Amino acid sequence: MDSKMLNVKGMTCAACAQRIEKIVGKLPGVQQASVNLASEKLYVEYDASMVQLSAIQNAVAKIGYEIVQGNKPEAVDTDRARKQKEIRTLWTKFIVSAVFSVPLLYIAMVPMLAMYGFSLPYPPALDPMNYPLVYALLQIALVLPVIGVGYRFYTVGFKALWQRSPNMDSLIAIGTTAAVIFSAYNTWKIAQGQFGAVESLYFETAGVIITLILLGKSLEAVSKGRTSEAIKKLMGLAPKTAIVLQNGAEREIPIDEVEIGDVIVVKPGGKIPVDGTVLEGHTAIDESMLSGESMPVDKKAGDTVYAASLNTTGSIRFRAEKIGSDTALAQIIKLVEDAQGSKAPIAQMADIVSGYFVPVVCVIALLAGIAWYFGTGGDLEFALTIFISVLVIACPCALGLATPTAIMVGTGKGAENGILIKSGEALETAHKINTIVFDKTGTITEGKPAVTDVLTVGSESAETLWRLAASAEKGSEHPLGQAIVAGAEARGLELPEAEHFDSLTGRGIEAVIESRIVLAGNRKLMDERNVSLSEMESDSDRLAREGKTPMYVAIDGRLAGIVAVADVVKASSRAAIERLHEMGLEVAMITGDNRITAAAIAGQVGIDRVLAEVLPQDKSGEVKKLQTEGRVVAMVGDGINDAPALVQADIGIAIGSGTDVAMESADIVLMRSDILDVPMAIDLSKKTIRNIKENLFWAFGYNVIGIPIAAGVLHLFGGPLLNPIFAAAAMSLSSVSVLTNALRLKRFRAAAQKGSRTRYEES
Repeated sequence: MDSKMLNVKGMTCAACAQRIEKIVGKLPGVQQASVNLASEKLYVEYDASMVQLSAIQNAVAKIGYEIVQGNKPEAVDTDRARKQKEIRTLWTKFIVSAVFSVPLLYIAMVPMLAMYGFSLPYPPALDPMNYPLVYALLQIALVLPVIGVGYRFYTVGFKALWQRSPNMDSLIAIGTTAAVIFSAYNTWKIAQGQFGAVESLYFETAGVIITLILLGKSLEAVSKGRTSEAIKKLMGLAPKTAIVLQNGAEREIPIDEVEIGDVIVVKPGGKIPVDGTVLEGHTAIDESMLSGESMPVDKKAGDTVYAASLNTTGSIRFRAEKIGSDTALAQIIKLVEDAQGSKAPIAQMADIVSGYFVPVVCVIALLAGIAWYFGTGGDLEFALTIFISVLVIACPCALGLATPTAIMVGTGKGAENGILIKSGEALETAHKINTIVFDKTGTITEGKPAVTDVLTVGSESAETLWRLAASAEKGSEHPLGQAIVAGAEARGLELPEAEHFDSLTGRGIEAVIESRIVLAGNRKLMDERNVSLSEMESDSDRLAREGKTPMYVAIDGRLAGIVAVADVVKASSRAAIERLHEMGLEVAMITGDNRITAAAIAGQVGIDRVLAEVLPQDKSGEVKKLQTEGRVVAMVGDGINDAPALVQADIGIAIGSGTDVAMESADIVLMRSDILDVPMAIDLSKKTIRNIKENLFWAFGYNVIGIPIAAGVLHLFGGPLLNPIFAAAAMSLSSVSVLTNALRLKRFRAAAQKGSRTRYEES
């Protein structure tokens, strides 16, 4: 199954998005079609053997919209230029429209105001009472350029109406066309000598409505651009060229020509063009574009460097290993784009309403117009005012923009702070979390344990025990085993090769060293092999209470001693857990360590619940148990063994320094590898969802209140009648208000408190 994110041009409201989703979704082989109105993107999953991408593009084009190329990071400049051109075009149209509609409004309204005692300068030659035909013809001359500038409302609106999928443009087109046709008919009556018809001209209504809506569209386009600033910043970070070492000489080439294996030179102040490994040199690199962390990271030979990070001090040479779409930056951009293009479950109701909104509004406008026509004894002018007002005040845009704009800004803000939220669903679910489960090693602790104690029993010396244990652990990838090996090598101990090695998942290892059978692992392993631990029970308990992990070593079936390993708790762990407690969340820790050691670590950081002696394959089961208690669970981990638990949890949160498997399985990735970002991610989720609810409340509330007022409900009880011009202004501002509210999320930031990031606020 293939997937594509396509740029769509020409959408004006939620009805447009619904139409595209419906048409594309009906194509054979299309699994999913989802349109994001705010970002103007179509996400489609399809079977390439059943449907070609060109067929999808043609289907979209057939209903009046255009697929625009330029979704790749390298095409960001083109995309930005296109968006800027669209904004400039809208502003130009608005200015031209205003130039003609303002005098049109003045000419139409001043004689009316004079009836109420307001005296404003007015040409005598345009007096409607003395020169009604001149008055009417001048209005026609002024309104025609406005209609010409707003021609897309008519071409798109009537086309959509003809295809039985009316949109916002259809409402504008019907309303203004009705006003112009009615006014043109009355102009004809004036020409026939019926001068009383001069009081029934609505040209200014059509002109001002189009002008106000163009203003709203211009402001909307600017606001939309601001919602996607985060992704634009990311896409704009990548350098355009790279300095490659060829035949001993430095040569600058376009970034697209860099190949895997090329040796690249980066001088102070230069950007890293692709991902790779340092070969020569020492420097400090600013990786804030990836992690959000402002402090430069020291890099030397053997260290990994990432595309778009900034070299600050020294010159380095590195080997290119990941290029193009494989770089960490490209992957981050894809994650953010996918998230911004996704839909949160909270948007489902808005989508359903949007699908029926425009047809229902058309019916309401027609029924209200007919009702008032007969209710007023055949007053067509009054009925037409009602009809136009209902059409113009309705705003499907606000409904369509309520959710995606907030998700775009929220996920973008997360990316700026090193928090990658993969979908709108993850963003919404995160705010419901009431239990957080942390893996211990590498998450709460540094994941870089060191040997603290070597205790022996029997005839073996401490050095021999350490040497044999380290030799056995050379084949293990477990952090504890690696710590034993690293400690032995640091002491200069000779480590013979194992004649046999077997990793016993969740228990330890078995190896044959110098013809001796060496077992190294936890209590479970020793119990399985009937190795008595009675001689060292007290030592083991004491080490565990100190927060150390005792690893038993048996040689030829007898206990030989204990190698104790301790992992340092991360400096930020306690602060993060305190912050989670302040948010009302229960915090648990899951580990394969024995209960005493686990309890000691938990006590240091304030953990509520300890799940100890849990095998890797059982972690997901422990998460499931919490879920059966009615808890909404987030799992935070970094290793391959955490992947099943990350998938099982309602929200999986991976530490950025962890494995690719863990990051792929997670819903949220913390690039900074700092668990202080866990409460920050949840807080961001809460504020984003609150913002969405505010937007939806306003969007629904505006239409629920505005449409009845436009239909004359207040007038029915002696209240005012809504002028179509004011209705148009209200409609334009409703969309802008939703976008403006979503942009408030851009002010979400972490606030420093006593040297650590412990508080998050929206300022």
